Amino acid sequence: MSMKTCVAVIGAGHAGIEAALASARTGIDTVLFTMSLDAIANMPCNPSIGGTGKGHLVYEIDALGGEMGRAADAVTLQSRTLNLGKGAAVHSKRIQADRKEYQKVMKHTLEKTSNLRLVQAEIVDIGVREGAVCSVTTSLGEVWECKYAIICSGTYLNGRIFVGNVNYASGPDGMLAATSLSENLEKLGIKLMRFKTGTPARVLRSTIDLDCLERQDGEESAIPYSALTDEAFFENFRQIPCHIVYTNAETHRIIHENITRSAMYSGQIHGTGPRYCPSIEDKVVRFADKERHQLFVEPVGADTEEMYIQGFSTSLPVDVQHEMLASLKGFKNAQIMRYAYAIEYDCADPTQLYPTLEFKGISGLYGAGQFNGTSGYEEAAAQGLVAGINASLKERGLPPMILERAESYIGTLIDDLVTKGTNEPYRMMTSRSEYRLLLRQDNADARLTPEGYRVGLINEERYQKFLEKQGAIEAEVNRLENTYTSGAKANHLLEALGQPPLSSGASLADLLRRPAITYAALAEIDPERPALEKRAVMTVETSIKYAGYIKRQLSEVERHARLEAKKLPDDIDYKAIKGLRIEAAQKLDKIRPASVGQASRISGVNPADITVLLIYLGMN
Repeated sequence: MSMKTCVAVIGAGHAGIEAALASARTGIDTVLFTMSLDAIANMPCNPSIGGTGKGHLVYEIDALGGEMGRAADAVTLQSRTLNLGKGAAVHSKRIQADRKEYQKVMKHTLEKTSNLRLVQAEIVDIGVREGAVCSVTTSLGEVWECKYAIICSGTYLNGRIFVGNVNYASGPDGMLAATSLSENLEKLGIKLMRFKTGTPARVLRSTIDLDCLERQDGEESAIPYSALTDEAFFENFRQIPCHIVYTNAETHRIIHENITRSAMYSGQIHGTGPRYCPSIEDKVVRFADKERHQLFVEPVGADTEEMYIQGFSTSLPVDVQHEMLASLKGFKNAQIMRYAYAIEYDCADPTQLYPTLEFKGISGLYGAGQFNGTSGYEEAAAQGLVAGINASLKERGLPPMILERAESYIGTLIDDLVTKGTNEPYRMMTSRSEYRLLLRQDNADARLTPEGYRVGLINEERYQKFLEKQGAIEAEVNRLENTYTSGAKANHLLEALGQPPLSSGASLADLLRRPAITYAALAEIDPERPALEKRAVMTVETSIKYAGYIKRQLSEVERHARLEAKKLPDDIDYKAIKGLRIEAAQKLDKIRPASVGQASRISGVNPADITVLLIYLGMN
């Protein structure tokens, strides 16, 4: 029996959900395939969303019209903003999520979405005819004709679980692995890599002595991820605390004595693991000078007794897992409910993709999420959204959405993947962006909501509210710049804040530029201020305090934009360009950069090669 759709999304994890919703919400008939309906939106690792760099991605996903931020708000157990002791550029929201509730919310959202069907089935074959996708086939032999296929396979693709010397084919959390698609992809000429990740044990709450651990509460005034979530949602919100515990000399002794029993150190695992989220045995070996490592004890949900030990992932055997846990303060009698494991899986070399996330050699085939070599729910969701949007735009005959590095962390993420590739699971961090002062959480909507509106994911009502907010921000910045106060009026406030007094009048903006003075503190001498949302206040304050730095960074963006504007022809023969080094020609031929700017970021292409390219373009 042959079925029909336009877009087939393979996998219903965080990438697949955003891809399917983006496609369906823009009017395209879409089918979302999943190995199990019970695994939709699963969080096999941390029951959290956001964090350093990752929180920025969630705000950007929401600004474009994606779903992750709105669902995360709805299931928040605790909210914290990281790096508040540092500059605004690196402030990053992270929430502790109710794992099962998140799955429930996302599954129901998918079920209620028009133009979208959910099908529990394993995809074993992607049909390609004359260089373009034409079908997908399930393990039950059902063929679905389609024009686009988006692979969001997560860690299921040839997934293999490792615990000590025990290993077996499996997806995350004991789900079935997808064992057939890899062979099909290789036949299509797609280069695959082998990566690995891991997760710690889950422990029964009542067997942990939480009273002897360091308590970590949420922030008092939480700002939602989503523009669709009312700020009042988090007023008087009861948050669940997390706790902190540390490894010790005994923990490290146990690990050292059993290190050869770890699947990673015994040679069983061949895949590359995430550098920035290593297993506990890897941390103890790599950082031998550290006497302890910080671990976070986090609730998995409001209605479950499972606790997640962040930072304690391992592939050591179960008897060692028991010993390690018992060595921690407060964990002497801890009972393991789910054992830690490492998982190895297949993924694609992302340099085979265009910035739209479409494969260069196969029209209509897209990749997103861990399939593209990344690590993390947020990175996956961001890519799924981009892939789904671009498949929809292509079907509608509209220009693609290619986000630039200077306008988003999503653009930075994708540019890094398709231009540089990755030899380990890629994780987003604020340090990866050269424009991070411009790419803050508070201005994600200003940067990306117009694009979400263009592609059809932001409706008219939301867009008008966005425009009103931007107008209010601009008006308030102008008001502060042009509202003056006398020294007599301001000095009482300045004295209370330990600031030098004014000898003459100053604008409210000048006062706000002082590091110790906040927008809230100015209220005492600014009774005429308008009522603004907390989200808008953050942008107003940051725009004024960092105005000089922002101006310099915008100049840098403008300088780089000139290189981005110099487009490279698709059919250019790099090997025929005189003066171009052999290595550069080979790298350029492989990546096929869209612009001179992208070419300049390819490893192995140096400034002299870029000069040669510019001369070549000037002559042709």
